[in-house]
Amino acid sequence: MVNFETPLKRLKFLVLREVASLVMKNKLNKEELIKIPYKIIKGKDKAEYRCCVYKERAVLYERALLASGFIPTDNITLDLKKIDDRDHMMYVLSAACDRCPIYKYSVTEACRGCIQHKCMEVCPANAITRVNGRSHIDHDVCKECGMCKKVCPYNAIAEVMRPCKKSCPTGALEINPDSKKAQIDKEKCINCGACMAACPFGAVADRSYIAEVTGALCEKKDIYAVAAPAITGQFGPKVTVGQLKSAFKKIGFKNMVEVACGADAVTVNESDEFVNRMNSGDKYMTSSCCPGFVSYIETKFPSEVSKISSTVSPMVAVARMIKEEDKNAVVVFVGPCTAKKSEINRDSVRGAVDYVLTFEEIFALMGAFGVKPESCDDIPVDDASLYGRGFAQQGGLTAAVENCIGDKKDKIDFKPVKASGRDEIKKAMVIARLKRLHGNFIEGMMCQGGCIGGPGTMVSLMKSRPQLIKFSRKSSKKSVLSNENLEKFKKVNLSR
Repeated sequence: MVNFETPLKRLKFLVLREVASLVMKNKLNKEELIKIPYKIIKGKDKAEYRCCVYKERAVLYERALLASGFIPTDNITLDLKKIDDRDHMMYVLSAACDRCPIYKYSVTEACRGCIQHKCMEVCPANAITRVNGRSHIDHDVCKECGMCKKVCPYNAIAEVMRPCKKSCPTGALEINPDSKKAQIDKEKCINCGACMAACPFGAVADRSYIAEVTGALCEKKDIYAVAAPAITGQFGPKVTVGQLKSAFKKIGFKNMVEVACGADAVTVNESDEFVNRMNSGDKYMTSSCCPGFVSYIETKFPSEVSKISSTVSPMVAVARMIKEEDKNAVVVFVGPCTAKKSEINRDSVRGAVDYVLTFEEIFALMGAFGVKPESCDDIPVDDASLYGRGFAQQGGLTAAVENCIGDKKDKIDFKPVKASGRDEIKKAMVIARLKRLHGNFIEGMMCQGGCIGGPGTMVSLMKSRPQLIKFSRKSSKKSVLSNENLEKFKKVNLSR
């Protein structure tokens, strides 16, 4: 049984489950979507999180629209419009945005009202005056340049930034000057989901494929789930991956395959590529398994794009393997990542994976079908090696490549730089661009701690990491090169 860590996760679950249920009944339309907020928040219920139940229902309506694949709007009189942008996945729910009344710079009680008043002298907009003996910032005039903060000898000027804006690694999240609500610049957005995870009001959400997947299940298509190794521990500490595999089959999936077996194949291919690049004179190479990291380099460091490994991600590798064996297969990736939803639409890999669901979405899907993983049979799962499963956390990819290079006795000095999260990745890439990198391989993961810290998880990184380590150690395959499943990838193109 899953205990929702936050009320927001519970609300997401309820909305997603209702949407999937409507698809199962063939009733996904505007009239039924309008009813969802009233099913979740009853008529006599009191507001718990907002000013009133009407506000809470407006938020749930927008969330229901986005979960159904429609452009979110709090205006129920408008016609529904399907999302046709295959590259953009993150949306701001207008009704949910609190318009955080936070000014970037504010004078604190530490201000001594000094005679020198450097803050006033340095301000280019003349936004600072003395009021009651202390500095005062006129926020209607302030340009938020930060000069006052830099010169204050008492550090009396505080800098505060909205959580969503602060979390964005590419500066894609902006604040509308008129409405004061958050808005996303599609050209800069890499769909990493950092803003979604950071917003305390749940005002940023990702486009969902739960309606499409539910429809495919109802049509009895040959649907395969490819599950990321980070799935361990997501549905409760006692729920095994074997029980999850059984749950997938109960709701109509033909099979569940570990993405980690694709990680094994990717490791071998990427190790060979690394050796060849170093022998050819390249100074360094980056990993390519994290779509957020790849998009970050393309957006912020275009001069370094050629350094990205040309090997596909484990998700794509497994999907291509499945479709090599079953031409009618519909492949659904299940993981903690929102960036994967845009990766499947890249021209170089399109057609491999059909849909992506986060752990939050797959749990809601199981709820709609009335399947409880903790009540399912525990069937054997042993698709991948110890190292392949380790891809889910920071350092896992590095360990796998190092193991593979060592097994092949390649005489290459492997010097990895492990970076996860916005700050570490930015630092590593800046140093690499300046040709001062103390290493020759960058393992980059946009989420802090790796995939187990992704925005679509059910539980926190601290709770899931021990479960991942325990599951990884259960593998009977201790090296990526000893995995018999690698035979299945011999006919698979592992290049982007």
